Amino acid sequence: MSESVQLDPVDWQILSILQDDASITNKALADRVGLPTSSCHERVRRLRTAGVIDGIRASVNPAAVGRGLQAFIAVRLRPHRRDMIESFTAAVLELPETLALYNVSGPEDFFLHVAVVDSTDLQRLIIDDLASRPEIAHCQTHLIFDRPLVTSMRPYPDTHTGPTTGWRNRGSTP
Repeated sequence: MSESVQLDPVDWQILSILQDDASITNKALADRVGLPTSSCHERVRRLRTAGVIDGIRASVNPAAVGRGLQAFIAVRLRPHRRDMIESFTAAVLELPETLALYNVSGPEDFFLHVAVVDSTDLQRLIIDDLASRPEIAHCQTHLIFDRPLVTSMRPYPDTHTGPTTGWRNRGSTP
């Protein structure tokens, strides 16, 4: 487990704003949190250096680029050998349909989040790219009917006395 970073209310306010719109200018961000521009820039730099902000990305709507069908594919691997896991993850992460890959506990080993054109494209992906892999013992597909409902990372309420510095996820992220 990585070491936690102490965050004050202004840090949380900065994180909240950046999670909603990472394209905001530093000046606009500073104005919204009530800090001088240089102080705000320094806080964001500190949050990046500490690994609290682990990237800034554009979120692409799969349907807008012709991939209107999304699915989670639960994957169970054959033997649990490091070389097979590494081979599987490397191959799956190279697929253009892959949005995310989660290593999970339970009867399945991975959940693969994909975006494809249609059910024919999904069938092709499963048969040609997944079921044909020697590492895969079983796949089970779950269609996603709507865009994900996500929320931002927010601080714990002041009454929380747990071992962390306020990180709690009150929803799922993509």
